[in-house]
Amino acid sequence: MADVVAIRPITRLLVANRGEIARRIFRTAREMGISTVAVYAYGDRSAPFVAEADIAVALNGRTSAESYLDIAKVIDACRRSGADAVHPGYGFLSENAAFASAVIDAGLAWVGPEPHVIAQMGDKLSAKRLMQAAGVPTLPAAEITPGVDIKAAARDIGYPILVKASAGGGGRGMRVVSREADLDDAVESARREAGAAFGDDTVFLERWLEQSRHVEIQILGDRRGNIVHGFERECSIQRRHQKVIEEAPSPALGEDTRQAMCQAAVAAARRLGYSSAGTVEFLLSGEAFWFLEVNARLQVEHPVTEAIIGKDLVREQIRIAEGEHLSFTQADIAIGGCAIEARLCAEDPAADFLPAPGTLIAWTPSTTGGARFDSGVEAGSEVSPDFDAMIAKVIVHAPTRREAASRLARALETTEIQGLTTNRDFLVATLRTPEFLAGDTTTDFIARVAPSTRRIPSRSELVNAAIAATIEGQARRRAAARVLGRLPSGWRGSVTPMEQIAFRTADETVRVAYRARRDGLFRMQIDDTERLVRTCRSGTGEVDVEIDGLRLSYRVHLHDDLWSLHGAQGDLSLRELPRYPDVRADDLSGGLKAPMPGVIRALTVAVGESVSRGQLLVMLEAMKMEHRIVAPQDGVVGEIHIAVGDQVGNGQKLLTLDVAEAEG
Repeated sequence: MADVVAIRPITRLLVANRGEIARRIFRTAREMGISTVAVYAYGDRSAPFVAEADIAVALNGRTSAESYLDIAKVIDACRRSGADAVHPGYGFLSENAAFASAVIDAGLAWVGPEPHVIAQMGDKLSAKRLMQAAGVPTLPAAEITPGVDIKAAARDIGYPILVKASAGGGGRGMRVVSREADLDDAVESARREAGAAFGDDTVFLERWLEQSRHVEIQILGDRRGNIVHGFERECSIQRRHQKVIEEAPSPALGEDTRQAMCQAAVAAARRLGYSSAGTVEFLLSGEAFWFLEVNARLQVEHPVTEAIIGKDLVREQIRIAEGEHLSFTQADIAIGGCAIEARLCAEDPAADFLPAPGTLIAWTPSTTGGARFDSGVEAGSEVSPDFDAMIAKVIVHAPTRREAASRLARALETTEIQGLTTNRDFLVATLRTPEFLAGDTTTDFIARVAPSTRRIPSRSELVNAAIAATIEGQARRRAAARVLGRLPSGWRGSVTPMEQIAFRTADETVRVAYRARRDGLFRMQIDDTERLVRTCRSGTGEVDVEIDGLRLSYRVHLHDDLWSLHGAQGDLSLRELPRYPDVRADDLSGGLKAPMPGVIRALTVAVGESVSRGQLLVMLEAMKMEHRIVAPQDGVVGEIHIAVGDQVGNGQKLLTLDVAEAEG
């Protein structure tokens, strides 16, 4: 085989993706002396990955379907930029055999497995049949075709079942169904979501294990028949069937089970004639395991494998696409230490992990703990409702699992993230739970353990932050003063009342009375307690204060009336209250509003229709996921302000419910 594989060096690589994975691939390409090309949708035109590429080509579309999923546009971008190779990253077209064939037919190098392998593995049912032939255990499943009785098939499999997209991954197009009455809606919803995310709405049914572990094996193969595994990763902590925290190695695997799973994965790769990077995924319960699927691409969580084996998987992918041998053999690698990755996302864990798009006001990755940050953002970046909510992947590698968890939690905690609601506090809480530290990480972890969804700062932390905001505000006003600006703070010609300011968080109010003294200190009255505050630095967004002998430092941002502060204990926000309350009524009261920008995909009710609490009213697609908007109480639909296909903004009124009519 070696003498029929030509070496074809890559000189200009187009990454058919966006965000952090585009930046990640660019980084390795640059190190290898390869020029880089980005493609971008309208909303990504100012994104960091676009600026970092040597060449960037606009795809002239807003949605995924109009841009990153449009094969013709991507191939044309290759032609326009002079690219001689394409890396698909993950998601979008990464497991689309037609795209891989189009790249090859255009005379370009494809950084991935052969199209026929992608086609086999992209069809998860086909992959199951291949694994069954190889003797690997699989879960009961049924393909949904026009002639299939879906409900009968579900009864044969046994509830609970999983409705699952045949194409793609990332938790999209997946629904767990516990009773027959919900099956039709789940199938239809999964189809819509899969079609929007992957351009393929094929779904099937599979037995759902309510408590198990999600363990996957990294595989690598070259075009000369050499195949190795990179050991396992555990990805059991998930929400919405999407991974949240991944680690390598798994804390649950004994050596015998590890070897059995790795051998099964390599056997599958050999049967496929697999080349490039890929992953064979399994469900694990005790020592028993069942095949799930093959991801014929690079995984989001690949950095934890890179950390424990000391190899750059993207570099190997590029070398394989050039026709080179794998740069190492199975005997060359071993598990070294423990690595854990957390996916930092713009989402609200307290609202069932609802995506929370918006503008990132401040972004300063922590230097604590030696963490690796693979991010797609910078300060000022927009997290768009049109695409995935992930801000960054944060990875820590340490000699032991407990140390890796501790360092990762602290790195997250000390990272400055302002302007967005994120899952950061949830991630920190998860990493510090006794269950996580004990390795008790089954797929029901979030529901079973229920880590805290947000950090509630202590009263003393709020008071100290309010003092810092007060000092910073006073310094800025003083610097901007046009009258008597040269007089020192605290100068008075007479005795005057203390100045007053108040701040509000989600749970508490802090009222500060203060006066600047002639010696440069501030006398402050808070919670009936007097404090003496010395200002060491202020007025520039960096506040250094000494409060009754306790010295604290903050980075401070002010946007309208919102103070965002980053201190030793993490981030918090304080809203400065107006001197007089705003008594204007909310003109949208009584209506159901869009929780985020998105597109209306389904409207299930009509004006005058009676609805019951919890009933589905509207299906909103945002950030590549479908979100159910349900009736908060019994009522009658009064008005409908939207139609299927409408693009709606955050907080836009969708419909109204007349509760009084329902009661009558």
